Amino acid sequence: MPSLAIELNALQPAENGCRFTFMVTNTLGATLDAAAFELVLFDKAGMVSSLTLVDFKDLPDGKTKVRQFDFSGVDCGNLGRVLINDATQCAGTGIDPKACIANLKTQTRADVTFGA
Repeated sequence: MPSLAIELNALQPAENGCRFTFMVTNTLGATLDAAAFELVLFDKAGMVSSLTLVDFKDLPDGKTKVRQFDFSGVDCGNLGRVLINDATQCAGTGIDPKACIANLKTQTRADVTFGA
């Protein structure tokens, strides 16, 4: 079954905040020329702490890529949940713009809830 699998692989304290490491595997059947998502970060009390965008750029079909993002002002230790709110970009030849959300599969290795 076609999917776009995103794993929150690690959270690590960074110089001014928190470094997120994602592992992304595209098996949608075509290369994504652009894939970006809006994330909502919740603290451990369940309150929204921030909204941010992550741009995974191009994702070849059948390939796994690792991407890291540093979010300043985010305390890794106080993070309770990361929600994928929406796909802000999902483009490629033969790719339905809704495919990135419709075929999204998520998992986490970090100590936070992650998903759509």
